[in-house]
Amino acid sequence: AALQKLRGTSDLSAELEEMLAEQAAVKGQRAKNPWELFQNPSVRWQLVSIIVLSSAMQLCGNDSMYFYAAYVFQEAGIPRDKIPYVVIGTGSCELITSVTCNMIIDYAGRRPLLLGGYIFMAGWAIVFMVALSQQTQISWMPYLSMACIFAYILSFGIGPAGVTGVLPTEVFDQMSRPAAYMICGSLLWFNLFLVGTAFPFIVKSLAHFCYIPFLVVCVCTALYVGFFLPETKGKSFLEISEEFRKRNFKTKTRSGFYKGPEEIKTTTL
Repeated sequence: AALQKLRGTSDLSAELEEMLAEQAAVKGQRAKNPWELFQNPSVRWQLVSIIVLSSAMQLCGNDSMYFYAAYVFQEAGIPRDKIPYVVIGTGSCELITSVTCNMIIDYAGRRPLLLGGYIFMAGWAIVFMVALSQQTQISWMPYLSMACIFAYILSFGIGPAGVTGVLPTEVFDQMSRPAAYMICGSLLWFNLFLVGTAFPFIVKSLAHFCYIPFLVVCVCTALYVGFFLPETKGKSFLEISEEFRKRNFKTKTRSGFYKGPEEIKTTTL
């Protein structure tokens, strides 16, 4: 009844079947602790994935854009008393795009949104650094910097901000999800503290090119998503876990092929 009210439809047979199959798969197990996930080889790549993506959420430099926002808007000629409202507008853009992402995530897929978000952020970071370095020499550069701020935040909202939060639900079973979310939350706050503490020193050292570390994070995260993160759209938890199982347990043989745990066991016997 609760699902029917939530989904707005009475045809829930496929979803109920998936939930019951997952429940049967974890029958007799207890909820895992965070440190148990680190010791469990069967969730190695799931854990690596959420660590990489949760860390990149803060290390990509999105929140640091607000550090420059007031300066850039002032240089663009916006009255000083109006700048706080424009900064609020940038935050509203992030909120709107995050909501939009949740509406299109089942159509576009997780990997394309993540991959596109980090690639676009990397591109806008390059343009932003160039615009900052030329801001005093070229009259229209402040407007380009302002556009980069909005574009960077929009790219973050439409991809990483909307997708990262749902991944632990899709790649971990019912017994591991609470621990996975504890790890994600801890990493988010730790990396936010890290960026907030280190960013003034980065600006002092690199000046207009302070976004180089964030550019590296965006590029590395995009590469990880492109090469190692499977698409979860339209797949049941058991299908997703099977893809990760192949990666978690693959072992190279002398012939150069990879075998799963059951094949290895059979070969050994």
